[in-house]
Amino acid sequence: MTPGALHVPDDNRPEQKGAIMAKAATTRTPGTKTATPKTSMARTTVRSAPKAERRTVAVIIPFYNGARYIERAIRSVQTQTVKVDEFVIVDDGSTEAEAASLRAIAAQYDVQVHRKENGGQGSARNLGVSLTKSAYICFLDQDDFFLRNHVELLVGQIPERDPHFGWVYGELMEADEDGHIVATSIASRYSKHPKSSIEDLLERDMHILPSASIISRVAFEAVGGFDSQFMGYEDDDLFLRIFRAGYTNYFFPDAVTVWCINKNSTSYSIRMSRSRMLYIRKLCALFASDPERRSVYIRDLVFPRFCNLIAGEAFKSIYFARYDHEIRMARHRDELVDMLDEFAGLMATSTRLRIEDRARLRLFRFCLRPRSRKLLVVPYAIARVLRKFGLGFTRRQR
Repeated sequence: MTPGALHVPDDNRPEQKGAIMAKAATTRTPGTKTATPKTSMARTTVRSAPKAERRTVAVIIPFYNGARYIERAIRSVQTQTVKVDEFVIVDDGSTEAEAASLRAIAAQYDVQVHRKENGGQGSARNLGVSLTKSAYICFLDQDDFFLRNHVELLVGQIPERDPHFGWVYGELMEADEDGHIVATSIASRYSKHPKSSIEDLLERDMHILPSASIISRVAFEAVGGFDSQFMGYEDDDLFLRIFRAGYTNYFFPDAVTVWCINKNSTSYSIRMSRSRMLYIRKLCALFASDPERRSVYIRDLVFPRFCNLIAGEAFKSIYFARYDHEIRMARHRDELVDMLDEFAGLMATSTRLRIEDRARLRLFRFCLRPRSRKLLVVPYAIARVLRKFGLGFTRRQR
């Protein structure tokens, strides 16, 4: 462990675990009736898990060439103050060397490993869920780790009498790649919680991490799990579909997970950019049966959220090549510029943008289309000056 990193102890504390599980067993109320779903939720058959299953928890880790981090993640699961019922790691087609390292580490901790062809994190998580039976599901990314009371805190927030329960999620700490904490609160700083409207889910990043959530198996299976076409934004897509199916969500303001920023992960790769475009296409088709609603949501939520992000990524691929992840993205600059053109086409067919937004999009495309760093020097300098004085293109306040 790197000096100064948050330490995950090795003991399983069976005496505390037994006391907590015994307490849970004595507080069950036999014969409690299940509430009938409201008619507005008739599209999805919503039922609460049987009382006997309410405390069973499965943890699933999708793994892909992450031997450097996986032991830290495993230990964080096995040292929980409340022991989980099932623990599965799904190897999503890692190299032979990485797969061998995973098997050796997992054998030390007696953890099940299942190997599959590479299909992305969503498909690996789906397989993991299919291999378990617990009523509640926790996911953990290979380079993140749970705080020791992760399961205890989240299970304690599951409401006793909510037949429409979907998920509970908590706050998270941010750390560097080695686990050194840089912030103790992320979700509360950048997004609204819990989610109560489509606006809450679409206008900015949700800041709901599967690694900081506990999800009802009933809700997860009702919406078909993760959409395996995504290799990025699969989290947003899942929680949006669970919300729209009529399931509830609850936010817990204490940190339960450490989110480690890893510049070698999918989040900093062209796969994330491609998946973002898939997600935008899916959002544009989401309200196809209600063109008026779709037009407003795309204009007021989707465009402001993604326009600067897509243009900024294309700009960086042309202008910067300082770090490894920037050099990797620079190899795809033509594709990233084309994505901005595709985004403009999706906006044109899905909504009518405001005049100032149309002007912004035209300006971005005009500056980026030549793919010339020299031609971007002046626009970049102007943008920096405008930003310094609080001017330029900023998110419209709702």
